[in-house]
Amino acid sequence: MAVFLLGLAGACCLGLGFVLQQRAAMRAPLADFLSFRLLLDLARMPDWLLGLALGAIGQVLAAIALGYGEVSLVEPLTATNLLFALALSRWLTRQPLGWSGWGGVALLAAGVTAFIVAGRPRGGGNEAGALRHWLVFGIVAGLAVLLVIKSRRLQPGGKAALLALAAGLLYGLQDALTRVCGEIIGDDGVADLFSHWQPYAVAVIGLTGILLVQSAFEMAPLRNSLPSLTAAQPLAGIACGVGFLGDRLRVTPGALAWAAVGLAAIVFGVVLLGRHPAMPSGITQHKPKVGATRSDR
Repeated sequence: MAVFLLGLAGACCLGLGFVLQQRAAMRAPLADFLSFRLLLDLARMPDWLLGLALGAIGQVLAAIALGYGEVSLVEPLTATNLLFALALSRWLTRQPLGWSGWGGVALLAAGVTAFIVAGRPRGGGNEAGALRHWLVFGIVAGLAVLLVIKSRRLQPGGKAALLALAAGLLYGLQDALTRVCGEIIGDDGVADLFSHWQPYAVAVIGLTGILLVQSAFEMAPLRNSLPSLTAAQPLAGIACGVGFLGDRLRVTPGALAWAAVGLAAIVFGVVLLGRHPAMPSGITQHKPKVGATRSDR
């Protein structure tokens, strides 16, 4: 129950934070796309700072949940951040949910429930050896890099979707490494944590993920980016949890079938909610940098 409540509380903070961050990012200069200057520009906007603070609180709550539960259990819960994002967006836009909104809510809730009940994620398995660990790590990180490269050739909507998808993969990987950091602290104490590479990787991946997310928010409305981000993170986290952290799922044919149905329902629910009219339309209000020319825009 503690893991469940912490996961939902973290998802709530993340969802509200994403809406505030995107509203601010749409006003940032396009010249700063995929540049760390973007974060410096956004840091001058109070609504972005509030959204970032909510996101940080959500990440901390998720990290605490990961200290008590498996990645494969916490990740589906964090996917519900889209429900809270939709709630805030609906309040801002006064847009009714309609059949697509309620359908997305039902699919997301049913998918999370089906996956947890059918798969019964639990720890206790043997952690993978170094080869398998780095293989899973490399596949997830490599896919994120390929998505970023591919995004450069697309129009703003597609660019935002692929950048958010890459960020979701990195966040799922970050959650898995956060779980490892918690285990190191539990076994050896905080002082020994910084003699391992994992906390530094968490910091680098987190900063890179923030840059990708804000660049995606800058390029297009929230409905183009948040579904990709929300769907990719739990899938990557579960892959890492089962792939190298020793998380176990029930492997009977019926359990695997229902777990797969649950994951599919999560993805379809996320897409339905992300494309709901209540999501901010994100009318572009980019401000050019001082001295920028029309060709820079």
